Amino acid sequence: MSASPDVRTAVVLAAGRGSRLGALTADMPKPLITIGRRPLIAHILDGLIRAGIEQVAVVTGHHAGMLEAELGNGAGSGVDITYLRQEQLDGTARAVALARELVGGHRFFFAWGDILVRPENYLAVLRASRLADGAIAVNPMDDPAAGAAVFTDPPLPWPPAAEMPAALLTGIIEKPGAGEPSTHWNNAGFGVLGPGIFDAIGALQPSPRGEYELTAAIDALVRLGQRIRAVPVEGPWFDIGTPASLEAARAALSSP
Repeated sequence: MSASPDVRTAVVLAAGRGSRLGALTADMPKPLITIGRRPLIAHILDGLIRAGIEQVAVVTGHHAGMLEAELGNGAGSGVDITYLRQEQLDGTARAVALARELVGGHRFFFAWGDILVRPENYLAVLRASRLADGAIAVNPMDDPAAGAAVFTDPPLPWPPAAEMPAALLTGIIEKPGAGEPSTHWNNAGFGVLGPGIFDAIGALQPSPRGEYELTAAIDALVRLGQRIRAVPVEGPWFDIGTPASLEAARAALSSP
């Protein structure tokens, strides 16, 4: 059973082109890149299954057919896998919105399809979400300018401490620019949200880069008073977006 009994469905965002990986993703979807002799998305699905998730909706786009053929319906792994095609790659919020009918009025887990963490982190986020309206994982970074800067109450310590306080999200800024408020904590790319996120997505305007950002919708929920917990990632965190990060992840999984 899931650590949060009402969360049985996960939405995995796996539509992106992975352009920063160059030739590695020209002829294949990024989630099928192998790490530790297994596709990246297999590591993600393992973590979700271990956390008690029963149904996974994979949002596909770039080389969608290849990813769908590789994963199948999930019967062999004990999880029901369905697919949602994002025909226009216009942002993570629009990708999540495709799952509105599937998740109905229930809370759901969401995950970027290119983030690799230890599987116990999924369980930690699910457990934390039981005490609030939702939860997102966060990870420490010297500068989260390339990701999404996360602000909490109380502020999470920097450098990270052995004992981390329970904290609530107070704001999140996608790819903050020069002069914006600073933090050393970043959106780690997975969490639990309620059905209210869909109305927040519907009210979004495109970001300066022309995309509808899930982080902006989460920020809107916080401003409406929703209690969303911030859960620091335990262990290494890898955003498989560049050749360097891919090699770092492969080296970590090959270490004793």
